[in-house]
Parts: sequence; C-alpha cells; structure tokens
Amino acid sequence: MDSISIGKLDIALLSNSCEKPRLFEKGEELFWDDEHISKGMLEAHLNSDWDAASRKHETIRKSCEWIIQKLGLKESSEILDLGCGPGLYCSIFSEKGYNVTGIDYSKRSIDYAQNYAKEKNLSIDYRYMNYLDMDFEEKFDLVMMIYYDFAVLPYEDRDKLLGKIKKALKPKGHFIFDVMTPKAKNKQSKNWSINTDGGFWKPNPYIELFESFEYEENVVLRQHTIIEENGKVSIYRLWDKHYATEELQKIMIKKGFRIKEVFSDFTGKEYTDDSESIAIIAENMEKER
Repeated sequence: MDSISIGKLDIALLSNSCEKPRLFEKGEELFWDDEHISKGMLEAHLNSDWDAASRKHETIRKSCEWIIQKLGLKESSEILDLGCGPGLYCSIFSEKGYNVTGIDYSKRSIDYAQNYAKEKNLSIDYRYMNYLDMDFEEKFDLVMMIYYDFAVLPYEDRDKLLGKIKKALKPKGHFIFDVMTPKAKNKQSKNWSINTDGGFWKPNPYIELFESFEYEENVVLRQHTIIEENGKVSIYRLWDKHYATEELQKIMIKKGFRIKEVFSDFTGKEYTDDSESIAIIAENMEKER
C-alpha cells in the first residue's frame, strides 16, 4: 500500500485510503498468513472460551457430535474441512475414527495442526493451500465450511468453490456451511484508536481508522486502515455477504446441490425468521445422465 511521508501527514492520501471501495475490492493480500497477524489469529482459535476465530471449543465438540448423528456418518466416511485453522474440528472427527482432510491458507495454523496430530497420533491429511485450488474427485462423503467463511467470498469465487466442492463430493455426499442472515447486519459505524504497544494488526505502534460500509444485496464491509510510525498505510478489508434462505436455495440448485435442511447453527438449534445465522445441510445431486 501507500506511505505517508515522515514529518508530513498527507491528508489527501489518507482520505483516499478511507473512501468506500468498489464491491469486493481487495485490501492487503493473504493477511491471515501474515507472520504477526497469524499469531494473533492462532491464539484466538485456541482460546476455548472465546467466539472469535473459532467458536468456543465446547460448541465445536457439540457440533461435531450433532453432525455425526444428523448425517449418520459411518466410520469409513471421508471428511474435508475447508478453512480448518488449527484443526479443532478435524481432530475431533479423527478421534472418532473418520478419515479427515483439512485445508487452510495459514501456514502457522497448519503447522500447529500437524504438530498436534502427530502428538496425539492422529492420521489427518493437512494441506497448506488456497481451497479454490483444490482438485479432488468424488472423494468425500462430507465437505464442511463452518463459521461464515462462505460469506466472505466474492460471487465469482463462491461459484468457483461450489464447483470444486461438487466435484470433490461423492454422489449424495453432503456440503454443510453457515452464513449470517440480514438480521445480523449492524449499523454503519466508524471510529479510531491509537495502539502505542502494537496490537492485532501490527507488532509496533500504529493508528487504526475503522469504518463499516453497506452495499446492495446485503453485503457489508469492515475496513481497517492502519497507519504505522514510518508512514506506511495498510488497508484490511473484511467482506461479509448476508444471505437469505431463498437466495441460497437458488444458488445451490444452480450449482447442483439440494438444500435438505436448515438450522440456526450446527448444534441443531431451530431456524426462525429472527435467526441471525443459517446452518445449511446440502446434498450433492447426481448428474443427469
């Protein structure tokens, strides 16, 4: 990104950096794999009492047990976890005897997951890669993408991923994922802070300018503009698409899936019109001959 000259604050540059960007315009690339940011994200994943990078660990265990019961998974089932982080779900499924593959684009998280699996003598195939580049064919009984990862994808990437997932699933295999509904949208806001000891985004002091923006079709952006002491400006953009059930039905049918059931979460909580999240169980429809 750009830099502000030392000793001179370029207001025009800073103003341009904080403007509302185009829909799904990218900010800093691969920030989840950044040496500093990934450290904070891993700590959040591993905090068992914090719904941050992952859900609380007790909720994760309940979700795994509910998924097994709901889908009637057999011990020989093949499971793929997209955006697996440090392997919290993968480890539980592996402990229960399932064949598990986990994909994540954070090397720090994958390294942790691999070390944990080795320590616990779990046979899990972890892969450090972009799940948009995966290329499996009729291998999995279940593909899962939990904690709203589906909602961050631009439409083109979303459709590409659905094609990859369909190809990876066995006939009648399941894809489960969750998203936020329009009920979860917050009002637009902006604020700023000075982080004299560094923080989540940078290890050294920085100023953070935050602003949220709303777009058509229930898309929300949380934009973090970070100004370091040396004048460097970094922009981190966190996109979220809030989906309605009717919209998901159309998308999934078009991509060859049938939505079987809808819940509020993966512990089986009932979905209502006031739910702020949707947990989807979709089935891979067989290709027409």
